[in-house]
Amino acid sequence: MTERTLDRQVAIVTGASRGIGAVTARVLAQEGATVVCAARDEAALSEVTEEIAANGGDALAVPTDVGDPESVARLVARTVEAYGRLDVAVNNAMGGGHPPTRLADVAVEDYDSALRVGLRGVFLSMKYEIPAMLGSGGGAIVNMTSTAGVHPIGGLAGYVSAKSGVIGLTRSAALDYAEAGVRVNALAPGPTATRRLRTPTPDVARRITDSVPMRRVGTAEEVAAAVVWLCSPAAAFVTGTVLPVDGGMLAGAAPFSRPGPARVPGA
Repeated sequence: MTERTLDRQVAIVTGASRGIGAVTARVLAQEGATVVCAARDEAALSEVTEEIAANGGDALAVPTDVGDPESVARLVARTVEAYGRLDVAVNNAMGGGHPPTRLADVAVEDYDSALRVGLRGVFLSMKYEIPAMLGSGGGAIVNMTSTAGVHPIGGLAGYVSAKSGVIGLTRSAALDYAEAGVRVNALAPGPTATRRLRTPTPDVARRITDSVPMRRVGTAEEVAAAVVWLCSPAAAFVTGTVLPVDGGMLAGAAPFSRPGPARVPGA
């Protein structure tokens, strides 16, 4: 049997009950990893792990609130207890926050809720994951940020603060543990086709796709493929980076008008 990219690796995925997290858990399992799926929704987690098992993978559901230190500590302890090691972590959980609102009108509790999950949750996850990885001889962490963490969007103070902060945490952790063999990187997805991306009208859908140079939204599978690469031996010399998976959004401004087909000189 051909060896898969992540054979014999043990991985934690937070926010694994749906969307990018659920797809990432499935893809990691397809690549040979044993996957510990964490989120607050126990029923949804069970569906993901049952699907992984039905397809021949190995997965464990551990209901977890990433904003609670004791809950995160239990998640990591349960992983090491069950499998003896931790090699990979994908810190993807997101929650709380507020709808598009000008900053002065944002409720303090709504702002705090975005940071509790999206930023504090990443800090707590790494705080407990990294010692377990050091005990296993090293590992790879991927933290989920967003293009909004690099190129902010007005009206989303909580989300932008959390995702910008994830980039700083990622780079700080990467510097702290590079010599010890723990690599820490971040992914910055652009608009991605998940349940969180609502397109209620054709006009909204057009504006979203028009913001992407490739003129389409991404898929959760494309984000998961980037996670696999960052966690694989192929990325062994990569740490402290933010990898966009965004169809070119962060490359710069698209042309004012679309050029026609390229002409062959002399044709």
